[in-house]
Amino acid sequence: MPSQQILQAKNNEVEEIKKLLTSYKAIGIASLKKVRSSQLQELKKNLKDKVYMKVFKNNLLKFALDSLDDKNINKIEEHTSGSNVYLFTELNPFKLAILLEKGKIKTIAKTGDIAAMDITIPESNTGQPPGPIISLLNSAGLPTRIQSGSVWVSKDTFVAKKGDIITERLSIVLAKLGIKAVELGLSMRAALDDGIIISGEDLKIDLGETRNNLITSHKEAFALSIEIAYPTKENTEILLQSAHKQAYILSLNAAIPNKTNIKELILKAHNEMLSLKSKNETSA
Repeated sequence: MPSQQILQAKNNEVEEIKKLLTSYKAIGIASLKKVRSSQLQELKKNLKDKVYMKVFKNNLLKFALDSLDDKNINKIEEHTSGSNVYLFTELNPFKLAILLEKGKIKTIAKTGDIAAMDITIPESNTGQPPGPIISLLNSAGLPTRIQSGSVWVSKDTFVAKKGDIITERLSIVLAKLGIKAVELGLSMRAALDDGIIISGEDLKIDLGETRNNLITSHKEAFALSIEIAYPTKENTEILLQSAHKQAYILSLNAAIPNKTNIKELILKAHNEMLSLKSKNETSA
């Protein structure tokens, strides 16, 4: 039987968990798999003014959730299996996920690791003399050549896509070539934001792609506003220039004189007169 002190300590921890669960706008859940202790401490230090990070035992967290009996907060329970760190913050969870991604580091893959990106081994000098390295590279599907006493990968070769499991053979090749294909750091499993649960997949944002999409959308919207003559602060000057040009052309075609077109109308009339005169002289 646990002593009274142990029971009291657990009760205190459950109360602490309950307080944290109800004190913040957003709660993030991040897996501790592939996370070094030094990385976690560094993240805590870097994010201390924005995020409070805490690791709980799953059974104590469940006790806290059960005693709260809050349907919204209880949504996190399905994402709490395994070893996790909980992040309590007032930040938007998407911003939190971006901060965690920035805190990741790339490292050499071990057998069974998951590729963090598509892996293409570039044409390059391995720096190794001819020998067993050739059969090792060939067994991983890499074409080779010998040049100036060194073994070269003779062309860029795709060897794994993002999410693939790194085989033992490929891990040895990547290590030999110094290619870092996996990432260590916190990965968001889910976040609870104002009662709404957001999966880790949905929290992943490609900032470059998002920026390009916004630029494309802005260009398309701007072009549409010009086409349908819908005035905005950004397009008013262009619309006025277009309207002036169309009005000017119309005034010339309709021969409606004004101070801006009178010179061109007179020139046009003069040219028409000369053309008519030339026709009359020809017919005579």
